[in-house]
Amino acid sequence: MTPSASAKGGLFLATVLIAGGVLTAPATAASPASDHAGVQRALDNAVAHGGAPGIVAEVRDRRGRWFGSAGVADTRTGRKRQPHERFRIGSTTKAFTATVVLRLVAEGRLSLDDTVEQWLPGLVAGNGYDGREITVRQLLNHTSGIFNYGNDEKFFAKGVGAAWFEHRYDTYTPEQLVEIGLATPPRFKPGTSFLYSNTNYFLAAMIVERATGRTFAQELTRTVIRPLRLTGTSLPGTDPKIRGPHPTHYSTLFSSDPKPEIHDATEMNQSFAWAAGGIISTTGDLQRFFGELLGGRLLPAAQQQEMFTTVETKGPVPWIPGTRYGLGVFSQRLPCGVTVWGNAGATYGSWTYAMGTRTGNHLLTSQVNGDWSGLSVFTDTLSAEFCPARSR
Repeated sequence: MTPSASAKGGLFLATVLIAGGVLTAPATAASPASDHAGVQRALDNAVAHGGAPGIVAEVRDRRGRWFGSAGVADTRTGRKRQPHERFRIGSTTKAFTATVVLRLVAEGRLSLDDTVEQWLPGLVAGNGYDGREITVRQLLNHTSGIFNYGNDEKFFAKGVGAAWFEHRYDTYTPEQLVEIGLATPPRFKPGTSFLYSNTNYFLAAMIVERATGRTFAQELTRTVIRPLRLTGTSLPGTDPKIRGPHPTHYSTLFSSDPKPEIHDATEMNQSFAWAAGGIISTTGDLQRFFGELLGGRLLPAAQQQEMFTTVETKGPVPWIPGTRYGLGVFSQRLPCGVTVWGNAGATYGSWTYAMGTRTGNHLLTSQVNGDWSGLSVFTDTLSAEFCPARSR
């Protein structure tokens, strides 16, 4: 996937890439080498050959925690990457949003079979859309057919090149972005195919707010951040800064130039991402979150099964090869045949991957503070850790 391809999917891991899927049986990963030397080599290669400014990876398994890095957090000062750094996680946010929704389902506040119309009457109607036919479940597994607002040509143009500097502090309301998404007719009837769309997760978060009477950020804190003590994780809303230690986020601003100029995109208002891709976190917090989530300690059994019931991702716009999508999480089959689970995301100057075994007892979280290296960097890192042939 090229940076420009991911950008057009909503500026987080999106459009590089049939309802009614089944729970995919996990493969078992072999035990990796104790020194994680293969992962370190993959990190070094990402900088030396992939051009990444800096990259980090954190591994947790039964033996404990390992952290590795390559490159720098700041190309001007040469400051090295550190374990405690905070960074924008892009669409990895969707796993948090889906968890909030499923916690509310477990509390009896709403149902996955509720329709959008029940909670947001009149909002999704016309131009081929009918909110009475779209369920909360279909929002979370991207089978609603609702167009991704990030693919709107006029909206996308505001985030490319010099236009990004003009609009980097713009504030968007959820209603504005949903309206942009609904301006393009659906590609299929709800529940009949897969189309990755950030509009889905804006609608899901709006339903959370309607069901609880609180902001989505408040519910995220109540149900996930506070119980897990994720001290480096936040949903900043309109605040353009990353509070606390962080790497510089370097971006090509999706230039089509073969040798694009690199810009500092660290500071920006991510209201355009919100519940679909606006969270800031750390490798450690992501490890804790996905460890608890995959391990079945965040959701009751019924909601856990719903989250990990997957659908094919071979819709009208191809998504990441070898994947199936659940509710805010996806499975990915690595080249060696091992399947890992979690989520990933991309935004200006930051790409993140957080994956692990289905039981959550073996996890790897990685982040690049640049947006042009491509997905192969993460495939190599995951394969080095989870594939038997590469872990010896």
